Amino acid sequence: MTRVVEVPVHFDHDTFDQFAGAFGEPKDERLLFDAHATKWGSPYGLVGLLAAGQWLQEQQRTKPLLTIPNDRDVAHYWARTGFFRNAENFFELHGKIPHVSTSGSSDVLLEVTPVRGASDVHGVVDRIQDRAAAILRELGLQAQATMGFAMALSEACQNIVEHAGTGGWVAVQAYHWRRRLGRRVAVIAVADAGVGFRASLESTQAQRVGDRWSDAAALEAAIFQGVSRFRDPGRGQGLLGMRRYVDRWNGKLSLRSGTARLSIVPAWDDDVPMADGLPEFPGSQVQLIIPAKLTN
Repeated sequence: MTRVVEVPVHFDHDTFDQFAGAFGEPKDERLLFDAHATKWGSPYGLVGLLAAGQWLQEQQRTKPLLTIPNDRDVAHYWARTGFFRNAENFFELHGKIPHVSTSGSSDVLLEVTPVRGASDVHGVVDRIQDRAAAILRELGLQAQATMGFAMALSEACQNIVEHAGTGGWVAVQAYHWRRRLGRRVAVIAVADAGVGFRASLESTQAQRVGDRWSDAAALEAAIFQGVSRFRDPGRGQGLLGMRRYVDRWNGKLSLRSGTARLSIVPAWDDDVPMADGLPEFPGSQVQLIIPAKLTN
């Protein structure tokens, strides 16, 4: 038996809950991820889709199918990000994959990249620093923003290494966000197929929180209190640092895990700070958006 999981036409942070609901709780069935009608897939959507495929593989489920977008511009973009190169490890791909070079693309700052260990995190940061500095200057941000951007990228990836219990994915891009902001933005998107924030922090936080312990409570503890499953002094400061960074540069930070999503919401966005009771999805997903500075 094959069950269809529709990939949203506009697949990004705003429609990810729709995708998670369609993914559901796979049973003894083969899944067909249908992206033939998709007109856009953000870095967040693409790394989330890879996390779904990775989770199915790690659960020893039947290899799912994935239809490639009919829109050739979209398929070309996905290929340029390196998505298909990684997706073929988890999906049986159906459709024509464009042959493109991923090198030298000004808007793809970091192609979809696996994160398995600390060496991957260092490699990611090393690869992006020069391109990140160039794009942040283009966004009209001060030179100090570059170091913080690399730090935020490192911490988002390090969260996979230390807490997920498995590998994950990262992608970094810059593009003109017409639908929401009407400005250029730099975006970091990270997703994994691991245990999620709640399970990671359970041993150190569940008893303290008591009956309120939940996915939402775990996200609040991580982002506002800087807690970590490690008891070493100084642990858990990475997400706090990311929050301070987005505050300074008028950005947005969103963390989704299990059935909850917590967001640090700037004035230019109308998202809710906390969304609970969402369709459950494996692991955790992080998105950081830094917009171009407004000019007079």
